[in-house]
Amino acid sequence: MMANQSARTLYERLGGYDAVVAVVNDLLPRLVSDPLLGRFWANRGDDGMAREKQLLVDFLCNSAGGPMYYTGRDMKLSHKGMRISNADWQAFTGHVKATLAKFNLPNPEKQDVLAFIESTKADIVEVD
Repeated sequence: MMANQSARTLYERLGGYDAVVAVVNDLLPRLVSDPLLGRFWANRGDDGMAREKQLLVDFLCNSAGGPMYYTGRDMKLSHKGMRISNADWQAFTGHVKATLAKFNLPNPEKQDVLAFIESTKADIVEVD
């Protein structure tokens, strides 16, 4: 008998660690190559990018109920001073939606992921 879907964590419903890594591997290049958003990664070395990617994976896994421990700073502190605007946020969420569509994420999981992403907006967006 299958476990009750609602009893499973979002992490489990998404497919676990490898699925989150696959999504991040698709999403980050979209963000970095975006003409509006690329400035946030300009002049970042390979090591810094690799560390940032791993922190993102750990954050997403932990936030979705997975067993990873996130050691990074909270969203407000890690984005403070970056002057992220509402236009930046809209571009970012567009890329998130495109990535989720690429992976054919079922609607309940897609809605949960987008709701979680939206819940971080107040800590990330600094300027209109």
